[in-house]
Amino acid sequence: MGFGFRKSFKIAPGVKFNVSHRSVGVSAGVKGLRYSVNSRGQSRATASIPGTGLSYTTTSNGRSYKSPAYNKRQQLLREQKEIRKQEEIQQAKFEVDMFNNQIDLIKSIHKECDDFIDWQQISVSKHPYHTGEKGKNEIEAIANLTHYKPSFTQKLFKSTEKEQQRLKEKVILAIEQDREEFEGINRTIKIAHKVMKQDVDTYFQVIEELSPLDDLLDFGSGFEFFIEDPNVLEVDFIVNSENVIPKKQKTLTKTGKLSEKDMPKTKYLDILQDYVCSCAIRIARDMFAILPFKSVIVNAMDKQLNTATGQLEVVTILSVKFEKSILSSLNFDTIDCSDSMSNFEHNMDFKKTKGFMAVEKILL
Repeated sequence: MGFGFRKSFKIAPGVKFNVSHRSVGVSAGVKGLRYSVNSRGQSRATASIPGTGLSYTTTSNGRSYKSPAYNKRQQLLREQKEIRKQEEIQQAKFEVDMFNNQIDLIKSIHKECDDFIDWQQISVSKHPYHTGEKGKNEIEAIANLTHYKPSFTQKLFKSTEKEQQRLKEKVILAIEQDREEFEGINRTIKIAHKVMKQDVDTYFQVIEELSPLDDLLDFGSGFEFFIEDPNVLEVDFIVNSENVIPKKQKTLTKTGKLSEKDMPKTKYLDILQDYVCSCAIRIARDMFAILPFKSVIVNAMDKQLNTATGQLEVVTILSVKFEKSILSSLNFDTIDCSDSMSNFEHNMDFKKTKGFMAVEKILL
């Protein structure tokens, strides 16, 4: 049997400092109820009824179990706790990444643009069917049929005729495909001729069918298009800032936990200005890309409180007239969208601590 020792020192009323060969600890309490904790991470609470010999003791942390099943259980519980901790860290990182991406996206809208459509080139396009010749799909299908040579396996299983029949059916499908392409090209060519004649109804048709601004609808934005002069397009853009700019900013603490704080007002307003101006540029770029306008007027509109009536009203917060030649000369990867408004005729009254003020629309 090994030797051991245990000694207690009273350090305050009801509080003792305990020393043994295995650990040191502190116990506190009154007669009938005591709580102790030691340097091995073990804690124990004891409740008793004086004079009866009855008592109840609970222990936690650091308890040593003899059963492998109990030890395994404790290990699994520790692993579960660690897994949950890592899941929380990963979720926090994901939320911060999503927040940062949202901010980057808001400031990068102007960098996207539809491909340029050369209506003049389309108007003189021809399909082989225009000259009564075979289409490319039919030519390819006939070539596959003509040069078909059965393989050894096809000969062995006598599937040559079946394969030839399949290739003949492909020729028929190819002819139908060429016919559909021909009809589609014919329709596009007719549209191109109308565009070249500056037909306003065709302009609206092109905008509706191509829907170049559809991705902005994900932000809750809305658009109305007006054309009085076929050289000038006017677009009313509904900003819907309430649903676009985050009210909270998300960051990670040093321990990887998620921190959410109210976004400072000046930062919120700065992001809002970037968003509005970025969208205005994007709208103009897309419209110049798909139709031959010389100028595009973008009116950004948002809800603001009318202090005289106490009601929210939709007002114009930015009106800018983009000229195609000037806009195409900008470096969209490096410009500050808000600063770039100075290149164009525009109405914008923005204050860093108050945001956008209502302005008048630019008239044609």
